[in-house]
Amino acid sequence: MSFSYSDFAAALKAGARIGAEDVLALRRQVWPDGAISADEADALFELNRLAPESDPEWADFFIEAMTEHVVNAREPRGYVDEANAGWLISQVDRDGAPVTATELALVVKLLESALNAPASLKAWALRQIEAGVLADGRIGEDEVQLLRRLLFAAGGEGALVVARDEAELLWRLKDACLHADNGEGWQRLFVQAVGNHLMAYSSYSPLERGEAARLEAFVGDHTGSVLGFFARMRDASPAGEVRKLLRGAQSAPDHDAAVAAANAITPSEESWLQGHIDADGARDPYEEALLAFVAEESSR
Repeated sequence: MSFSYSDFAAALKAGARIGAEDVLALRRQVWPDGAISADEADALFELNRLAPESDPEWADFFIEAMTEHVVNAREPRGYVDEANAGWLISQVDRDGAPVTATELALVVKLLESALNAPASLKAWALRQIEAGVLADGRIGEDEVQLLRRLLFAAGGEGALVVARDEAELLWRLKDACLHADNGEGWQRLFVQAVGNHLMAYSSYSPLERGEAARLEAFVGDHTGSVLGFFARMRDASPAGEVRKLLRGAQSAPDHDAAVAAANAITPSEESWLQGHIDADGARDPYEEALLAFVAEESSR
């Protein structure tokens, strides 16, 4: 990687762009085995800092390579721990410059790809989007799509359900950009996401990284007989995780009851919603659309 890095870095400092052929050369040199080492990841981040304007092939390769490194470099694959999340954030924040579209797209892709990731990583990405939107005074369609992908990314606790702090962020963005020329899908996302926070139900809860590692080691233990395997499964702690997975969740009546309970607006949720609507003494089109959505969903 050293010769590739020094050559590319020097060319970029001289004003060159990373083109499609350059990306192909990098891919052949640093990723012949499908893995990205820690040193290679550091070097690719440095190249990305030196290449704010490059062909789309670079962004695609960079996001793919970094996602593979962060999500799958350690066993069990698919899990992002606090250390990896902290390393990623430190790389992006290293030079103090605003987060680029490529870096933000990387974090979103990572959260979509991971089975589980720290809540801090998602919160960090949402703060970056909020800062950019507030600086611009509008929510463009690119930000709408990033927000949608991020809010409903699979990685992490509470996946597919919008949390209270996320709903608060959306309301702040709505108020700040109320009269701006926003992206076409912004109102729809606001209504769906805040409505999701108030009424959605999800039984999905990913295993923590440590639990997944124990379960993977347990299932991968090929020593002993079949009877011995079931004896270990009965006695070993990972068996609880096996049972949790095999239960799949609640029975149909329990599941239906949980969905119905989530669909009902609780007094706390009603108070939160009414407080936001009454805050400025007038209802705007976004709030009217949200109330109509909640009324329609509640009647089903």
